[in-house]
Amino acid sequence: MEESPSFFVEDGYVRAWDSQNCKTFWEENCSFISRLSEDIYKSPLNRSCNMPQKEPADMTDHGDDELSSRTGSPDKEGRVPEERSLLHQSLAVRELIDTEVSYLHVLQLCASDIRSHLQQLPQGDLDVLFSNIDDIIKVNSKLLHDLQETAAREEEQVQLIGNLFLEFQEELEQVYKVYCASYEQALLLVEAYRMEPRLQREIQDTIEAVLPQAGSSGLSFLLVIPLQRITKYPLLLQKILENTLPDASAYPVLQRATSALQDVVTNINEYKRRKEVASKYTKVEHLSLRERLARINVHTLSKKTTRLGQLLKQEAGLVPKTEDKEFDDLEESFHWVSLCVTELKNNVAAYLDNLEAFLRFRPQEYDLDIPGGPVVQYCYLARDLQLQAFPEFKQRLEALVWQPLCSLAKALAGPQNLIKKRLDKLLDFERVEEKLLEVGSMTYEEEAARHMYEALNSLLVAELPQFKQLAVRWLGQILCTFVTLQRDLAKQVLQRAEGSLAQPLLPGAEHQVQALLSRYGPGKLYQVTSNISGSGTLDLTLPRGHVVALLQDKDTKGNSSRWLVDTGGHRGYVPAGKLELYHMVPREEELRGQARPHRDSQRQTPEPTLASVPSVPAVTQVVAVYPFVARSSHEVSLQAGQQVTVLEAQDKKGNPEWSLVEVNGQRGYVPSSFLARAPGPALWGWSLPS
Repeated sequence: MEESPSFFVEDGYVRAWDSQNCKTFWEENCSFISRLSEDIYKSPLNRSCNMPQKEPADMTDHGDDELSSRTGSPDKEGRVPEERSLLHQSLAVRELIDTEVSYLHVLQLCASDIRSHLQQLPQGDLDVLFSNIDDIIKVNSKLLHDLQETAAREEEQVQLIGNLFLEFQEELEQVYKVYCASYEQALLLVEAYRMEPRLQREIQDTIEAVLPQAGSSGLSFLLVIPLQRITKYPLLLQKILENTLPDASAYPVLQRATSALQDVVTNINEYKRRKEVASKYTKVEHLSLRERLARINVHTLSKKTTRLGQLLKQEAGLVPKTEDKEFDDLEESFHWVSLCVTELKNNVAAYLDNLEAFLRFRPQEYDLDIPGGPVVQYCYLARDLQLQAFPEFKQRLEALVWQPLCSLAKALAGPQNLIKKRLDKLLDFERVEEKLLEVGSMTYEEEAARHMYEALNSLLVAELPQFKQLAVRWLGQILCTFVTLQRDLAKQVLQRAEGSLAQPLLPGAEHQVQALLSRYGPGKLYQVTSNISGSGTLDLTLPRGHVVALLQDKDTKGNSSRWLVDTGGHRGYVPAGKLELYHMVPREEELRGQARPHRDSQRQTPEPTLASVPSVPAVTQVVAVYPFVARSSHEVSLQAGQQVTVLEAQDKKGNPEWSLVEVNGQRGYVPSSFLARAPGPALWGWSLPS
């Protein structure tokens, strides 16, 4: 029977040994688990699993003595009796399950007790030290549960164990390769802790309090246990296989399972090597010319000269060039994605610059010497948009588009650097292949260069398509966000324009509007959107732009499409579809006064849109939102935008709808809904108003 290779851990890698050294290696490196077995067998966890309270080694000796007394010596041909093979097979199965119990118990202690008591370490360090140990515990717990269930079917147990490991092959590889890839970084942290004696002592005390069997190795020994366990599975399965008869139905299943776990170990090694290559070459360094020159030495000059010579020979057609259509197509598609990201980043940067320049240009602050009407309304709208809508849009654009786009461009730098390094390593690989054909041998450095190219190429071929898909999805989300922001801005501007750019009043209608406003309030005023020609007796004929007050939102028959309105002189019905809520527009003089920049100040301080309030606290400085015409000696007239001092926020009967105010030395009552609090000055700039 062909002997399968054995494995051990060295420098974070899983390496192959011959079978003569396997037993010695395991006894030395797994003495911790052996010392822990007695405690585990006596623990509640062990009793709940109904595991026998003997170690495999004791059982082996006892079983051998018992078997010798029962079966006698081997037959004349020196063959081991079938009963003896079955006993060794049973002991090997027992060792697999017992050591799995011990191993899982240690992992649970590391994840719960030890990790939770190392809170003096930063969370980032804990994430590196314990990596994905929770995922390992989850997978191995399922594996142990299924292994223990095989005991109920003793005749098929060995075959079931083989099928189990074939079933768990992919899960074991996925979780352990992640742990092994971060193992070297964890060791660097352990070495750093040793440079701080006080911290090292705290860590050691924590580990010894939970696991005294760990000894002086402490944290470093605990971290290597998962690596040792994954290398042990092929050995344990091989031991079961060696004690299984070749003609047994379980034999081919165990062969496949042993081979599968050996492949797992090999794939973990390859994954770890790829990650080391990626970590080495994805770092983008920004060096000055002096720093680059300082790195030049004889070795680097020799390498670069050799690569240049190889490239020139290929261009001249003296030597063939390695063709890899699969990688070339992959590189081209990734290049287009990178180009799209770069172009979009440049365009968004230019867009932000133009937006900033647009916001610095504020013509509404200057007196344009143009007659009023639309110009005044435009100034009012532009001032409102530049105060809130545009700065808010710019802030969202930077947070939701620009920053993710910069992060994506930064993420692409690593793979781009790997692709460049692959070209250099390909030239080295081709040169080594030429020498191998000519001479038939190569040096250790040349073999290392060959393996480096193979690892780098396999890494890119395996992971670059996934990264490209992720980058395309990321880029699509950024573009969708940009379109959504543009749509939201357009919608917001239209809403503000509809609310601010009201239809102009008819000539001489201002007094009539003020009368309606004083009588009915701003919430009842509507403006005619198109000419109305009355056809009935009670229907009104009104021109476009006329302002009316709503009396009832239906006629006497309950028809809600005909509203009863008051024009200030006549009452009648008009179509509801030709009315829209009237928005007060400040007088042209007031807008010009607000828009004209202060010549004695360096920066304009605009005021945000005022929000009306139903009631105002007493003795408060407020602003009149709407004009009000006094109808008696107890009231006082107001102009829109006029500064008002509130003396009492209610009338003498306690009604909060009227407030006692003082305006230009005169006192009187005004509607509270016509007043709004005056906000404090806000600096002009990109930040949103508070």
